[in-house]
Amino acid sequence: MSKRILCVGAAVLDTIFRVRALPSGEGKILPYEMVQVAEGMASSAAYAIVRLGGSATLLGAVGDDDTGRRICDDLAQAGIDTSAMTVVAGAPSALSTILVDDRGDRLIVPFYDPRLHHAIPQISDEMIAGFVAVLVDVRWARLAREVLQAARRVGIPAILDGDVAPVETLLLLAEVADHIIFSEPAARSLAQAKAETDLVRELAERFPQALVCVTLGAAGAYWMEGAELRHQPALQVVAVDTLAAGDAFHGAYALAVAEGLDTSDAVRLGSVTAALKCTVFGGRTGMPLRDDAEKALQQLPSPSKLRPH
Repeated sequence: MSKRILCVGAAVLDTIFRVRALPSGEGKILPYEMVQVAEGMASSAAYAIVRLGGSATLLGAVGDDDTGRRICDDLAQAGIDTSAMTVVAGAPSALSTILVDDRGDRLIVPFYDPRLHHAIPQISDEMIAGFVAVLVDVRWARLAREVLQAARRVGIPAILDGDVAPVETLLLLAEVADHIIFSEPAARSLAQAKAETDLVRELAERFPQALVCVTLGAAGAYWMEGAELRHQPALQVVAVDTLAAGDAFHGAYALAVAEGLDTSDAVRLGSVTAALKCTVFGGRTGMPLRDDAEKALQQLPSPSKLRPH
């Protein structure tokens, strides 16, 4: 049976434009490709889980409007369970405009009405116990914290997508997670260290209750396993669209942990899933299937153990 994972956080209708180069100032820029898709950090991670053979339930918020209905319909058609979604009367659903250039880099302009996440649904331990893992992002922080705490109480993995957010939000969530995957910008907002190895060590010392991992795009991922620092090189690909690559990593990692894989194998699955996603334009629509990810694993360099500090 597929592993059932709860994903908590962002649900957005993205309009993604593909352009030759990102703008450097005012003016008009003409895209040569466009796609509209419902995604967001938790939503895209949920889709990665589904594509890799897991089962994902999304707990997020949309407005009582056409955009909200489109977001839920789009995600449901993608195989994500949207029955737990919250519909907020009087608040517009989240929207985002994204430019992706020919190098795969992107410029994101998101809009979230704060009323979407003002109230939080009731969370019980019994509800959380119906899943084998939870994965939360930083978008709905108060709810994410409650879900992480409930997951730890019932003894299932409590995984945080530690992406860019106010420092107080990252601290609020990181202190109650038992797996933290930081993006490099988020990691650097919390630590003083400059070198990647020192950065990971500093964060692992700051959050001793958690397994801490930092993803660095083409530079791979570093994580602490006990007192040992490890590095997983990235799969080398030609990047077409890096949008949702981090979400691909997080969803794949969460599924691997839920399946009982060890940390090294979870990071490896996350790495190839993120890399393969980058080869396709269209945000989360580029998530690979499990067979493709397994084939890519055969080409992925082995992780290395780094010398003690």
